[in-house]
Amino acid sequence: MRPLTPKEIVRELDKYIIGQSAAKRAAAVALRNRWRRQQVSPELREEIYPKNILMIGPTGVGKTEIARRLAKLANSPFLKIEASKFTEVGYVGRDVESMIRDLTELAVSMVRKEKQSQVERRASELAEERLLDLLLPPSPPMADEGLESRGGGSATREKLRESFRRGGLDDRFVELDVPEGPPSTNFQVFSSSGIEEIGMQFSKLLPGLFPNRVAKKKVKVGEAFRRLTQEEAQKLIDNDAVIREAIERTEQSGIVFLDELDKIAGPRATQGPDISREGVQRDLLPIIEGTTVTTKYGMVKTDHVLFLSAGAFHVSRPSDLIPELQGRFPIRVELRSLTEDDFFRIMTEPKNALIRQYQALLETEEVELIYRDDALRALAKLAQRVNEETENIGARRLHTLLEKLLSEISFNAPDLAGKTIVIDSEMVERELGGIIEDQELSRYIL
Repeated sequence: MRPLTPKEIVRELDKYIIGQSAAKRAAAVALRNRWRRQQVSPELREEIYPKNILMIGPTGVGKTEIARRLAKLANSPFLKIEASKFTEVGYVGRDVESMIRDLTELAVSMVRKEKQSQVERRASELAEERLLDLLLPPSPPMADEGLESRGGGSATREKLRESFRRGGLDDRFVELDVPEGPPSTNFQVFSSSGIEEIGMQFSKLLPGLFPNRVAKKKVKVGEAFRRLTQEEAQKLIDNDAVIREAIERTEQSGIVFLDELDKIAGPRATQGPDISREGVQRDLLPIIEGTTVTTKYGMVKTDHVLFLSAGAFHVSRPSDLIPELQGRFPIRVELRSLTEDDFFRIMTEPKNALIRQYQALLETEEVELIYRDDALRALAKLAQRVNEETENIGARRLHTLLEKLLSEISFNAPDLAGKTIVIDSEMVERELGGIIEDQELSRYIL
């Protein structure tokens, strides 16, 4: 694929995220710099490190969505994790290196799916032949020729093949050999960084001690074909090549979105069950600076993993982070709170706009939902008002308002087939006006 320019990246982000141009531009440059780095000489390439980004702004304004869409555009392994996970009650919270293990696992899964799609056609052909063998077992050797006629004769086999492709055999059952896993061989490794669960397949190391067990199971033809296709695809894929490519993709294009960074900013805790926030920052530091993490697939370097972090920073400030960690996030962008006009645009402009989602859901019940502009303006005004009077949860407030507004329609939709329902400002006022006026009720319901 042709690499996207920063302007093109911003245009793609604009399809899903309203406003926040500064954050989009910073993310676009960070993504483009990855391509630029690949074009320079190998000696200098290793010296160019990603410029990590710190996004500062209230919840629900698009921080996570920017990171997620950026990873999708780049086809990069993407992991979202809350920094507060590392301060939970327990031995030592969660091992910070686990985020890289999880990222590598996602990369392996991503690459394996890509490889499977490449061999899907050949795997289907092989699976079809195996399925026909199960449906029409080979005839016994012929006395005069000493040969075996595969599948009871080519003509019969071809008729069976045509019937299978038409779906005429879907209700038939076949007996399939289903492998049973060896006895549980998981064990725990205790280390200074926490407890890491490691699953070891001893059957591969000691096949005599843990032989693979196979059980006969009757399944429908469709399920049998799916299983056989998966088996054939696995045989056609080079697993070592998958792991090598996944590790390289993790190291060169992996993206970690570290949310709630403000929750670990501040002084060392003097009492209580939580782990020192400063201690968590120091644990995160080597991962973000660049280190080597041991995973079950091998060693993974984090030097060129891009870290996008975010936090509201209402109570603490970015300067409350330890200096070393501040230095690892050289790009700081502030995301502004959403306005009434933003709420209106969020409901109408994005490709996955909320009102389109509700329309699509109700179309499945043959109910047509039409929104008038005055209704959307009223909803935008209410969202802004509730966010100001209660807790500012950004665009997520639209979810609560629309769910409450459409709750009766959604419940009765099966009985409304063939009808057209128009949502106007009067309906918005009727359904939501009383709740908005009662602030105590509004706090609980909206």
